[in-house]
Amino acid sequence: MEYGDRLIKFTLERKNVKNVNLHIKPDMTVAVSANPSVPMEFILDFVKRKAPWIVKNVHYFRDVQPDSERKREFVSGESFQFLGKQYRLRVEEAQGEGVMLDGGFIYLRVKNVTDTVRKRNLFDQWMREQANGVFSESLEKVYLSLQKYDIPKPEIQIRTMKARWGSCLRDSHAILLNFELIKAPKYCIEYVILHELTHFLHKNHNERFYGFLSALMPDWEKRKAILDEEIVRDL
Repeated sequence: MEYGDRLIKFTLERKNVKNVNLHIKPDMTVAVSANPSVPMEFILDFVKRKAPWIVKNVHYFRDVQPDSERKREFVSGESFQFLGKQYRLRVEEAQGEGVMLDGGFIYLRVKNVTDTVRKRNLFDQWMREQANGVFSESLEKVYLSLQKYDIPKPEIQIRTMKARWGSCLRDSHAILLNFELIKAPKYCIEYVILHELTHFLHKNHNERFYGFLSALMPDWEKRKAILDEEIVRDL
């Protein structure tokens, strides 16, 4: 599909969903899912109407790619996403090394401000500590609404993934969460956790799955939309 001087390509998956859904994947390809009953003409018009959003968010995604996929120098002024907000990095020379969040800044204190590897390691360690704490706290909160369904509380595993926010590991009774999720607002993290917990009761994305999800979190679609628009990754 042409939009101005751009060519927008997308993949189409026909599945049992109520709405036409559009997502931009980490490789910046566009994926559309729609019910088999939706005419192709409607889907093409839908993508055309979304074209400005697609172009905007492809550029946005390039700016917020995971650190492993873009070159970070860890110098003052660089921008990082954390819990739904953008923070500026301030690098300071100090004997006591560490990372601290204060106001709109993330302070990275290090003995040698020119040692990029050390700065990266300190920052990554801090982010992983934050992810462990926030994800565990969110699980505790969300799990309260599922206790009566006799679902044993799963353990959380964290990994950087290319195309998913989370995954339900039914056999090992764990949920796998994407490390990049720490960039999202807490209410979006809670949605992902509830989504994966629901899979312990309903394996497939069918009507019963979404009915259960809606009963426990009526605004889940709004949270998912915010997650997709802010971090641009697909569930």
